[in-house]
Amino acid sequence: MDPDDVRRDWAERSGKYSPEYYAEIGPNEVSETLVDVFDHYVADDAAILEIGCGSGRHLAHLRSRGYENLTGIDINEDAFDVMTDQYPRLAEVGSFRAGAIEDLVGEFDDDAFDVVYTVETLQHIHPEDTWVFEELARITADLLVTAENEGNSPRRGRGETAVSYVDDDFPLYHRNWKAVFSQLGFAQLIREPTDRDTIRVFRSL
Repeated sequence: MDPDDVRRDWAERSGKYSPEYYAEIGPNEVSETLVDVFDHYVADDAAILEIGCGSGRHLAHLRSRGYENLTGIDINEDAFDVMTDQYPRLAEVGSFRAGAIEDLVGEFDDDAFDVVYTVETLQHIHPEDTWVFEELARITADLLVTAENEGNSPRRGRGETAVSYVDDDFPLYHRNWKAVFSQLGFAQLIREPTDRDTIRVFRSL
């Protein structure tokens, strides 16, 4: 797929894998892992950014555990209407922007956030836009967390497959995030495979 097609698909998505879809699912094991990691490594007032926040199910879980310096960006503008409906307190206390990561990440200062994390978002970044990973490293002062599909699911991405398709619909680009972010000045602290993804926690050197 062309990079613009990938972005357009997520900006306009409804139904399955849309902001409404994930709001109905709510927080999950990744949400719990994020809380556990942040409780151990960062202060309660840490500035936290989620890339691809959707309607805010992970951020809402963080807010319920005492974190309130929360920022999110998402390409789908409908996500924030869903957030206002499903997670009104988060919508009040957080700071949110609608737009593609490729368009927004350059607006943030160096080391703007103590924590930057992504959940099943970087796996959709087109190979022509991998410069975004350098930008994420630039704006991260301390922790960078990825929860992405690296091909460990029994249903997709086995072997040397670099890309797979979900429901013959949209591509997942499988990458080894340790290799990616080690080259950008980060050390891996934690690697935790799940049935669906691999969670990795990195610290800026």
